[in-house]
Amino acid sequence: MLQLRVLLNMTRRANILGATHVAFDGLTMEHLSQLGATHVVRVSDRLVVGPSRRDALEHARARQMWWSSTEPWDKLYSPDVRWELPIVLWVSASLHERVNLWRTCSWLRRLGIAHHDVLVLEFDPVPLSSAASREVLTRPFTCSESVSDHPDEVLLERIEEARPWPRERYDRAVSLWDMYVDEDPAPFVESCVRGVQGFPELAPLWALLSRFFPARTTEGSLRLSRFDELIFALLSKEWKTPLALVAHESETQMNLWHLLSCTGDLLLPRRLEHWAGHDSSAAMERAPGPRPPDAGYPMLSEVYRLTERGLRLRDTGLDQLADAPTLPIAGTEAYAPSAPWVLLEEGRLTRL
Repeated sequence: MLQLRVLLNMTRRANILGATHVAFDGLTMEHLSQLGATHVVRVSDRLVVGPSRRDALEHARARQMWWSSTEPWDKLYSPDVRWELPIVLWVSASLHERVNLWRTCSWLRRLGIAHHDVLVLEFDPVPLSSAASREVLTRPFTCSESVSDHPDEVLLERIEEARPWPRERYDRAVSLWDMYVDEDPAPFVESCVRGVQGFPELAPLWALLSRFFPARTTEGSLRLSRFDELIFALLSKEWKTPLALVAHESETQMNLWHLLSCTGDLLLPRRLEHWAGHDSSAAMERAPGPRPPDAGYPMLSEVYRLTERGLRLRDTGLDQLADAPTLPIAGTEAYAPSAPWVLLEEGRLTRL
């Protein structure tokens, strides 16, 4: 009986290795290929910032335009993908992977693929040494985890246990993506605050996303988002490269780095560009940096400093939302006068 069970498990493992596998980061894609997976689709995009859209073509176009990139990291919507059944989704606890998981479930449903043909393998973070654990405890967000952190034997064992989610849970994942890309963020935020069974990532995800919305104090004044506050606190009237901001050893720098570890560090030079080019009385000035532009060093190609207006915004806040450049978050935009969402001190959004 034991030999038969081993044989059945080996047969199941071989069958699933020949399925369509979805990896949410490059290292996991390589790891699965080394284990024998013959068809791996990379679905990798840090969706916590930048525009997200319900329509696939519009989503892909908006992402490429916003990042000014044609790098084909994300293959979810590629017409070249053959979705051979079953489909196995490998997902870690990383917040950006969880959002990509919702998006993938939504897309597979649009393709007409039934939920029982989709196997979801979820992985908790790998146990760390005591020293590493102390370092991780300082991180407020779970963004660096990867399925590839786990040893081969764990991944192979999980393959044999692969099962589809219950229909209700799969429906919730699709619904979360629909709320995430909606122009009205209030229902999604309410779901994050209230909680949704089977999706523990919602509370920390909103804690992260909320850092990018401008705030309104109890007195009614407008403040920069926490993300922009950190940038402005690290800048001064002296010229600095984006790299100098994250290399500056301080608690402010560490808080900024925690956010960039979830968004990707290229958000920093992009946001500085937004501020420097926002209007004729910009809060920041920009000049050529130590490395030439388009040479592959975006953190060193330009330098920035605060203007007198920038110092006032840093110290006293905004007069109006239009004082700051907009920042697309999910289906809406932070700082947009047409979508005047502001963060209250209790952590919820409201319209001005």
